[in-house]
Amino acid sequence: MKIDSTLTDERVLTLLGERLLAIRLARNLTQAELAEQAGVSKRTLERLESGAVATGLPSFVRVCRALGLLERFELLVPEPAPSPMAQLKRQGRPRQRASGANTVRDPATPWRWGEP
Repeated sequence: MKIDSTLTDERVLTLLGERLLAIRLARNLTQAELAEQAGVSKRTLERLESGAVATGLPSFVRVCRALGLLERFELLVPEPAPSPMAQLKRQGRPRQRASGANTVRDPATPWRWGEP
């Protein structure tokens, strides 16, 4: 089942737990083995696989790291894209114009050629 915004939080946790369970079984690991590799208790892993709300995010990260899934977190929470203005600034294009010095001229004196 696809995880989307129509699912409840509990259902999302259950689906994540089911996926962790399936990956663990596909790698032929017991709960005790994976828990030891992840540095969590077997009970914590059991709760993660059942989708229990009481488990913490650090435990989830440890188990995902032990299963080699940590790189996929980039898809879960991608780095924000730079704004269009930031993208233009990063292009390193050469300047086309100089801004010049902003000098304040006394408006009471008339402007003449050759003066800023």
